[in-house]
Amino acid sequence: MKRALAIMAGAALILLLAMLTLVVLPYLQMSTEQVPPDLEPYTDQEQRGRELYIANGCVYCHSQQPRDPSFAPGDKDRGWGRPAVPGDYAHDQPHLMGTMRTGPDLFNIGARQPSEDWHLLHLYNPRAVVEGSIMPPYRFMFRKVPSADDDERVLTIPEPFGPETGQVVATDDALALVAYLKSLDHTYPAPTLPQPAEEAQE
Repeated sequence: MKRALAIMAGAALILLLAMLTLVVLPYLQMSTEQVPPDLEPYTDQEQRGRELYIANGCVYCHSQQPRDPSFAPGDKDRGWGRPAVPGDYAHDQPHLMGTMRTGPDLFNIGARQPSEDWHLLHLYNPRAVVEGSIMPPYRFMFRKVPSADDDERVLTIPEPFGPETGQVVATDDALALVAYLKSLDHTYPAPTLPQPAEEAQE
C-alpha cells in the first residue's frame, strides 16, 4: 500500500512540475511580453480572410515564423524578413505559426508582394506567377462571367492561363483572403527582438 501511495505521489509531483514548466511559466513570461506599437488589429475583411486561410488549410503548407539567424540563417537569406517575436501574434487567435514549409513562409508576404493583382492571380492559378509552383489553384473563389459588372473585380490573366471566352471575377471570399495576406507585413520595429552579440557589446 505504501509503495502504491509513493508511486501516486511521485506521478503527481512529475505532473505538477511538467505543468509548471510547460504551462504556467510560459504563460507568465508571455503575459508581460511587449506588443510592438505599430502592430494593428485586423479589419473585419482581414479577419474574414484569416478565417478562410484556416478553413482552406493554408497553415498546413505555410508557416508564419521566420527564425533568428543564429538558429536558422536560411530564413533571412530567403528574404523572409526579421525574426518573429511573441508580441507579433498579440491579435492572433488561434496562432497560425505553422510547422510545415511546403510553401514559403508568409509572415511578411504583404511586404514582399503588396499587389492585390498578384495575389488574386496567384490564388486563381499559382503557376501563372510562380513557374513550377505545386500550390493547388483556388478557382472556386472566382466566377467566370460573360461580361463583368462595373463593381466586380476582374482578373487580368495572361495567356494561356485564362479562359478562352468571358471574364474571371473575384468573389468576396477571394478579396477577403487577399486582404488578410496583404496585412501580413511585420516590417515594423520589434522592441523585444534580441540583438546580435556584437551590437549588444557596443
